Amino acid sequence: MYVIVTYDISEDRVNKVRKILKRYLNWVQNSVFEGEITESKLEKCKLELSFIIEKEIDSIYFYLIDNKYSFRKTTLGIEKDVTDNIY
Repeated sequence: MYVIVTYDISEDRVNKVRKILKRYLNWVQNSVFEGEITESKLEKCKLELSFIIEKEIDSIYFYLIDNKYSFRKTTLGIEKDVTDNIY
């Protein structure tokens, strides 16, 4: 499946969250990651993140896309990370 992850994390934890997400997905913008991932790896990623964040303060959104061909991505301005698996 394809996933887009956005987050709003307290500054003291944001680097830890970013490090975890970088192991699983492509970093495309300051608070945005995206990429192809299996369900089991996504669950492992979520578990690791759950140990870092404070659920009363922080938020992480996961947009799951089962068919990567059923959506289009367009960019205004410079694209920070070229991903050849989204058109």
